[in-house]
Order: sequence, then C-alpha cells, then structure tokens
Amino acid sequence: MRLSIRKGDLVEVISGDDKGRQGKVIEVDARKGRVKIEGINMVKRHERASGARKPGGIIDKPAFMDRSNVMLVCPRCSKPSRVHLERRGDRRVRVCKSCGGEVGS
Repeated sequence: MRLSIRKGDLVEVISGDDKGRQGKVIEVDARKGRVKIEGINMVKRHERASGARKPGGIIDKPAFMDRSNVMLVCPRCSKPSRVHLERRGDRRVRVCKSCGGEVGS
C-alpha cells in the first residue's frame, strides 16, 4: 500500500478524540496503513527500568492511528488537503489538490 504521508510531514487529525490537532509524523507503517504522530493519540504504558538512563514507571507514548483519520497540511496554503502524485521533469512529486503547490520532497 502506497501512502501519501511520509515521516516528517505535518498532518491534521480529522476525526476522533484529537480532531483538529496538528502534529509531525514520527513513524509510518505503510503495510497496515497507519501513522504515529508526535503528541497525538497518547496512551499510557507500564515500562520496566532499563539501566540508569531510562527509569521505569507509567509513561505516555504516542500510538499508531489509521491513515484515514489524518490529512496532510500543505506548507504553501497551510490548510489540510488531499494530494496526488505528479511527474515534474524526471521525478514524481506530491502536489496539493487545492493550491497546486508541491508538498515536501
């Protein structure tokens, strides 16, 4: 499955508890169609201490959420929008559907 969202992209949540919040994508699982976003969909996990650097206890960490619940935020028009792939020269680029601007690399 090919996703239009990549690691490092700014996305906005369009449904669920965190609707309307924006965050940076920290991990993408293209096979399952899921993304992990910084500071969004936080869950509590019990973790064991591993050495002096990493203490144990109950910690908050972001969990994966479905790709259909987020939308890419265009850096040019600063709005969440759909994207499509387009050939420009010898490379494929992601293009914003609303403003036509190039999204990321």
